[in-house]
Amino acid sequence: MAVNNETEERGEFGSSLGFIMAAAGSAVGLGNIWRFPYLVGENGGGAFVFVYVLCVLFIALPLLLNEIALGRKSGKNPIGAIRDTGGNKFWQTAGVLCVLVCFFVFSYYSVIAGWTVGYIITEIINVPVDFAEFVQTPLYVIPLTFLFILMTILIVLGGVSGGIEKASKFLMPVLFIIIIFIASRAVTLEGAGAGIEYYLKPDFSKINPAVVLQALGQAFFSMSVGWGLMITFGSYLPKKSNIVQSAGWIAGMDTSVALLGGLMVFPALFALLPGKDPAAGPALVFDVLPQVFAAMPGGHIVGALFFLLLMVAALTSTISMLEVPVAYMIDDKKWGRKKATWTIGIAAMVLSVPSALSQIPGNFFANLHINFFGNKLEGFFGIMDFVFGTFAVIVICLMLALYTGWASKISDYADELKLGAPNFKGPYRAAWMFFVKWICPVVIILLILNLVGVFGTEQAA
Repeated sequence: MAVNNETEERGEFGSSLGFIMAAAGSAVGLGNIWRFPYLVGENGGGAFVFVYVLCVLFIALPLLLNEIALGRKSGKNPIGAIRDTGGNKFWQTAGVLCVLVCFFVFSYYSVIAGWTVGYIITEIINVPVDFAEFVQTPLYVIPLTFLFILMTILIVLGGVSGGIEKASKFLMPVLFIIIIFIASRAVTLEGAGAGIEYYLKPDFSKINPAVVLQALGQAFFSMSVGWGLMITFGSYLPKKSNIVQSAGWIAGMDTSVALLGGLMVFPALFALLPGKDPAAGPALVFDVLPQVFAAMPGGHIVGALFFLLLMVAALTSTISMLEVPVAYMIDDKKWGRKKATWTIGIAAMVLSVPSALSQIPGNFFANLHINFFGNKLEGFFGIMDFVFGTFAVIVICLMLALYTGWASKISDYADELKLGAPNFKGPYRAAWMFFVKWICPVVIILLILNLVGVFGTEQAA
């Protein structure tokens, strides 16, 4: 009876489709629709897009397969997965980092998600909002952040198949319908051609080491590798599931949303605000796009749909961010799902407050600054984003590649991938093992050296 209760608490995906939707949902987030377009704008348009797609195919996809295989082989959360496959305390720190990253990123990511909830309301009632003024009003931002975290808690309380899988099967199609509708509207605007050309016609002269490393960092951020999300979701997969096929679908859906995200932004930007610089940075979506919608017939409805899309994308990601520490508490601390979800969710609410307050100039949390390996980080939000949302994620990717590739027997993980995917043999198997053992670690080490300023290229926080 105890075993049945444990299985019930832990859960399992009811279908491959449910896994693909949930895992793609965790990958598809603000990184695709908020972060990707502004990085494209800052890094030369089509050239960045070209490099990004290559990074997804040759670096992020092998790492994605690596994490799902580790999760299913062990049937555990990131810490338990490494421990139960023979990893010592050193390697288990990668699992500990996964749990910490998911919790800390969940807290500040929910602040941005709270902004999207506010913008849905302002677009529906057609009231223009000054972005800088809005984010500096804690009376609005903090309740909206709490509301968003509460939505995440309620879904995770439903468990794997009853909550996460069910929500993802509904939310992901909704996300695709909205994004295709807005992109179709954007590309048919008069003057949209210049934006399409800027976005999809690469100028290869703009490719330099800084662009490559930014694209690589975005591929990690977007595909949700290095977070432990895919290890956790992989642990809920039955052995007959085809991981290779599922990973292909996840990467395809994630990249499609990012590419469609750019098609929503740049054609509309060039058509309706022709003099506006596409390198507007993180404010591109919240500051520039409402102006684009305002210049569009029926724009406030399109705007409300767009911010609904952003909120849905954020929600599909935060579900999995919350699930990682919840799974750890269920597996290792033997907590019930209800206790684990509410405890971690409320703790994230508390921790979200400093991130929300750090948007106010002169505030204590805005004035915080540290020097992190030569990177001058400012504000509580900026520090959290760089340390946990960027640096720790890349360190985890390196540790997991070295763990399965060198500290463990990589052929065991290749065998795990072959279960349910009988065609994963010969050159495919050999190529995957070669990439995880050699290519991925070398590329990740270069990325870490860049992050600590060895190459002298500046990083966007």
